[in-house]
Amino acid sequence: MRVTIVIACYTDRRWGRLVRAVNSARGQTLRPAEIVVVVDHNDALRARIARTWPDVTVLTNTSTRGASGARNTGALHASTELVAFLDDDARARPNWLARLVTPFANPRVVGTGGAVEPDWDARRPVWFPPEFDWVVGASYRGLPERTSVVRNVWAESMAVRRDVFARCGGFRVGFGKLGQHSRPEDTDLCIRMAHEGIWVYEPGAVVTHHVPAERSTFGFFVRRSYAEGRGKAELEALLPASTALHSEREYLRRVVPAAALDGVRGAFRPGGLRRAARSGAVLTGVAAAGVGFVRGRLAAGRAPALRTELPTAPGVAA
Repeated sequence: MRVTIVIACYTDRRWGRLVRAVNSARGQTLRPAEIVVVVDHNDALRARIARTWPDVTVLTNTSTRGASGARNTGALHASTELVAFLDDDARARPNWLARLVTPFANPRVVGTGGAVEPDWDARRPVWFPPEFDWVVGASYRGLPERTSVVRNVWAESMAVRRDVFARCGGFRVGFGKLGQHSRPEDTDLCIRMAHEGIWVYEPGAVVTHHVPAERSTFGFFVRRSYAEGRGKAELEALLPASTALHSEREYLRRVVPAAALDGVRGAFRPGGLRRAARSGAVLTGVAAAGVGFVRGRLAAGRAPALRTELPTAPGVAA
């Protein structure tokens, strides 16, 4: 099946990372039909990309500012059956695309996602629990270790059936990452698309995701945990409660207690201080997410509804 790779970007400050992302897309063992880079309202960056890669299609985000609108613009442009998304600060391994595409041999599969490994600028903090690697946009301990059906995957390493994506309205514009706000636009998309099929997590499809030094601090860890809780409350307000937070409840029931108890049990063993610190971070992260969830519920009751709307074009079902 033919596939288009879409990369959304917005700033020259991440140019070095964007170079790595685009070159990793160009170096796939499964050659994409097209690589599309969508620039989020930055004409100078758009011109620079066009000069650097004549073989890459460069578009301007025609939707609302933000990653959701930029990705929708790229998907709308694509003419292939499948569309893969890669972030501008992520680098795909050479077999990434081939591994993402393989599950689509099953016609029930509407989307796939791969594993994300953190690429730390600074050294990984000793207190940082692997169960919370989602804080820095990476796969966390507790995810399946083999190809599995899941509720959702991440947009930084994702492939979708373009027709299903279009019928569902694409990413919810205004809900995703914009400025300092971060909401789970990828989870929202996955739940809506799952009405027509299943999502598959393929841990063999690997990308590395850049983690800036400022995201290695405990303060960022707490703020991001809070934002995740708030975002999930806003997601719950948009979707049926029975589907919106099922995975989160399982995570709290299974993964978090095991991580917290690990520090208690190993406190007096070699590496006990590190394990105890990680357990403390787990409890702090859960508490911050809980506060964010409560605040998010209060805010969601006052917020206007957000639409899913992908513009129609020839060959695109919407």
